[in-house]
Amino acid sequence: MRDVLLFDIDGTLADTDALHFEAYRRMLAKHGKTIDHATYMSSVMGHTNENIMAWMMPEADLAGRRAFSDAKEAMFRELAATSIVPATGLMALIDWAEAKRVKIAAVTNAPRANAEMTLKALKLDGRMAFVVIGDELPRGKPDPLPYATALERFGAKPGQAMAFEDSRSGVKSAAAAGIDTVGMTTGLSKDVLMAEGAVGAVPNFADPWLIARLQAEYGSAPTTKAA
Repeated sequence: MRDVLLFDIDGTLADTDALHFEAYRRMLAKHGKTIDHATYMSSVMGHTNENIMAWMMPEADLAGRRAFSDAKEAMFRELAATSIVPATGLMALIDWAEAKRVKIAAVTNAPRANAEMTLKALKLDGRMAFVVIGDELPRGKPDPLPYATALERFGAKPGQAMAFEDSRSGVKSAAAAGIDTVGMTTGLSKDVLMAEGAVGAVPNFADPWLIARLQAEYGSAPTTKAA
C-alpha cells in the first residue's frame, strides 16, 4: 500500500498559472517585451526560475535576471495573496490521507517564498511534512532529483508513493523517479500529460477515476463531490 503522497503546488494544489502568466506579462511589458499564453505554457510553466530567466532575459547579466525574477515573484504573491483557492477535492483528500496516516509533502520548482505563501493561503502550511524546492537542489524538475529527494527524506521507495503534477517537466520528474504520477489537467490535456509519463489524468481531486483508484488501493477513498 502506498503511504506517501507528493504534490506539486502551482496548477496542482491550486490553479495559479493565470496569476503567474499575468505577473510575467506585466513585468515583460516594462521591458518592452510580450508573452502569449501558448508560449508561457511551452517555455515557462513548470521550469526552474534559472532556466526561465536564461530564456526570457538572455541579454541580462546574472544580477539583472535575479532582479527581474524577484520582482516578478513579488508581483505574483501580491496578485495571489487574496485569490488562491484549493483545487476541488483537495481538502477532502488531505483529510483522508491524514486519517489513513498517509504522509504528504510538496515538491515544486517554485521559489520557497511563493511555495510557503501558497501553502499558507490554502491553510496547508502545517499539514505538509516538508517542501522540496527544485531551485535549492543541484537540479530541479524535469530531473528526477526533487522527487528522489522527497522519497529519501521519507525513507520511502518509489512504489510507496503517488505524485500529482500539472506540467510536462513535473510529470517527467516524478515518472523518472519511478513514481506513479497523476496528471492534473488544469493547463495541459490528458493526452499531453500521459505522453510525458502520467498513469492517468484528472481535472481535480474529486474525479471519479482518482476516487476509484484510491478505493481500490486503500479500501476507502475521500468522500467528496466533483465540481
